[in-house]
Order: sequence, then C-alpha cells, then structure tokens
Amino acid sequence: MRGYFAVGVEEISKGFNLGNLVRTTHAFGGSFFFTINASAKYADIKATDTSHADIHMPFYSYPNVGAFDLPKDCSLVGVELLDEAVDLPTFRHPLRAAYVLGPEKGSLSPELVARCDHIVKIPMKFCVNVGVAGALVIYDRMISLGRFAERPVRAGGAVLPAI
Repeated sequence: MRGYFAVGVEEISKGFNLGNLVRTTHAFGGSFFFTINASAKYADIKATDTSHADIHMPFYSYPNVGAFDLPKDCSLVGVELLDEAVDLPTFRHPLRAAYVLGPEKGSLSPELVARCDHIVKIPMKFCVNVGVAGALVIYDRMISLGRFAERPVRAGGAVLPAI
C-alpha cells in the first residue's frame, strides 16, 4: 500500500474495543496508533490484542485534543456520522493520513472535528461498534490505495495478477 496511515480514537472507555482497533490497525499495516483523552488504558488490551501490536508499532496517548500532534503533512480524517461528511465509498484517501474515531457512546468532540482536514462517514442507518467502523475505513483505504487488480466486470471472474 502506498503512503502510510495511523488510527486513533477519542475518549474510548472499553479496553476490549481499544484492543480490537489496535490489532486491526496492526493487521492492515498501520504505522502507529493513538488515543486522545482515553479512559481505557493500553495495558488493559492484552486480551484482545493477540498480535502484540505494542512491539510492532508506536502507540501514543494524548491527554486532550490540545496536546494531540501528528507528523508533518499528515492529514487528519475524522470518521463521524455528520450530514456534511463525505460518504466513505466516494472519498479519496490522502497518502499520509491519521483516521480518528469517536467514543463508544458518543461523537468526536467539536474541538477535534475542527482540527480534521476531512470528515468521512460510513453510509449506514446507525453507528456500529468502533472496532468495526475502524476496520471498514482501513479496508476501504487498502482497496483504494493498494496494488490490486481491477475487479472483474461480472460476478466472480478470473483472478488477475496485482498491478
């Protein structure tokens, strides 16, 4: 996959969800993971992060939005069900991006939304689990920026070599 990406979450409270999201980020080749104002701690996720992502990618914990920082030229992409958000299937992912999701029972803070370069939404009727939402966004990034052959015109089709 071209470029790099990171995933983070604001105000996450459940270690199981944090572990799931960290593991998924690691599985898809994320460069780092971050939390902002989290009550779930990284030490609580060992049961769900069976990939041991902590030894393979950096994990940053920021106490608040004001302390949050990203690498130079890294775009912040908020994932939120807002009317003005871009539908994920029509979004062109930045080559250097950090995706941030909201808490389990809430939304991204207005302060963090204001910091985002882009806001995307997964077109669905209601919110899904934060780990599922993160996986969908990462997968969409992979199929849009990865080196995969064009999809066949009809269902199924021949397996073509990657481009």
